[in-house]
Amino acid sequence: MNLDFSFLNWGVIGSYVLQGFYFSVQLTLVAMVGGIALGTVLALMRLSGKPWLALPAAAYINTMRSIPLVMVILWFFLLIPFVIGRPLGAEISAVLTFTLFEAAYYAEIMRAGIQSVPKGQTHAGYAMGMSYGQTMQLVVLPQAFRNMLPVLLTQTIILFQDTSLVYAIGAYDLLKGFETAGRNFNRPVETYLVATAVYFAICFGMSMLVRRLQKKIAIIR
Repeated sequence: MNLDFSFLNWGVIGSYVLQGFYFSVQLTLVAMVGGIALGTVLALMRLSGKPWLALPAAAYINTMRSIPLVMVILWFFLLIPFVIGRPLGAEISAVLTFTLFEAAYYAEIMRAGIQSVPKGQTHAGYAMGMSYGQTMQLVVLPQAFRNMLPVLLTQTIILFQDTSLVYAIGAYDLLKGFETAGRNFNRPVETYLVATAVYFAICFGMSMLVRRLQKKIAIIR
């Protein structure tokens, strides 16, 4: 079998791949921001010491972390339109699914980050007359975010890789762009090889940035 990559010029990349790349990046960023926000709330609920908050949060986190992502994608895509009576569309369904799914993983990262902050910091906040919410917002969470930033970014790299699973509901992501180009030019092997190289380059580059950030945070500590 002879491999021919000559058809993959900038015109083909612009026509087929860039649209999928933009959606993959947008999906990653939106799911990251929404997942961290919701995950922080879930982490605080688990650490609140109140069963009526901790138990639902633990049930949500454990359930999401125990189900394959592709199944959750299909559930949201098929069941939510059935419940609300109208289709959401593949893109909106993907954003909603990834945000809610990744929140379970970000929640555990944030819980570890909060627990890594010395309890003396919390006691100091209370000594200054702060409430629990104020102490968390102004004292504990900023330190937890700093401590867990490399891990949060590592999870975001995994999130970017997982965006390729939206093929299951027909969303046009980066992998779908390469697949469409390969199908139209009858060169599926070449396009999948290039897609692999692109995913590797993006994720490896981000991993190197996370490693440098981790070293800087270690110096600050």
